[in-house]
Amino acid sequence: MPRPRTPLLNRERIVAAALRLVDEEGLTALSTRRLAGELSVSGPSLYNHFATKDELLDAVVDGVIGEVDLSMFGAGAPWPEALRDWARSYRAALAAHPNIVPVLAQGPGRRPNALRLADAVFGCLVEAGWPRGQATRIGALMRYFVTGSALASFAAGFPEDAGLYDAADYPHLGEAHRLAEHRAAVDEGAFETGLEALLDGLALRFERLAQDSGPGPHQGSRTTNAGRSSGSTGS
Repeated sequence: MPRPRTPLLNRERIVAAALRLVDEEGLTALSTRRLAGELSVSGPSLYNHFATKDELLDAVVDGVIGEVDLSMFGAGAPWPEALRDWARSYRAALAAHPNIVPVLAQGPGRRPNALRLADAVFGCLVEAGWPRGQATRIGALMRYFVTGSALASFAAGFPEDAGLYDAADYPHLGEAHRLAEHRAAVDEGAFETGLEALLDGLALRFERLAQDSGPGPHQGSRTTNAGRSSGSTGS
């Protein structure tokens, strides 16, 4: 019987193995030697595909970003709706790979999927009528919010020890030991509450922007259909 063939080593297989290792054991577990062992290959063979560990890590991060749905930005949806759907997809991708978030949070760098994401968000806001400077800040704000929400569980940070929360010291934390038990509901609810608060605040800011701009060629498009425009590029 012929021996089973070892699957061909390629970038996709290396990235998948690296992500699996980071997911299971964290960023510190990722090394050339460990990854080569996981793939049953020699360490130097990895360098035929990635010159450095940083290059490999960039590919892993960009693969996670590639899981984020961007289709809402080309579907003609109002900008608040597009941002809402995108933020949910973005958080879902990061929540599935929380150990990679600290690297991802540093910014897009030269990663193609991350740059496409930034381009889609910025383009949506500018086309809706947001000035370019404010669109940049809103994009940054949304990224801070989503990545921050995926870094760790708020609920899981409270020990399940009722005796820890003495009423004399912590009069308002009598039920804190139950938070971890309801981790998903607490964390998802916090994200949704924050997302809606952000979008509501931005919508109010957008309305003030339209009012302050006075009558003009783009005012009507800015204030109709929840902020969608007919092609304004902002300023």
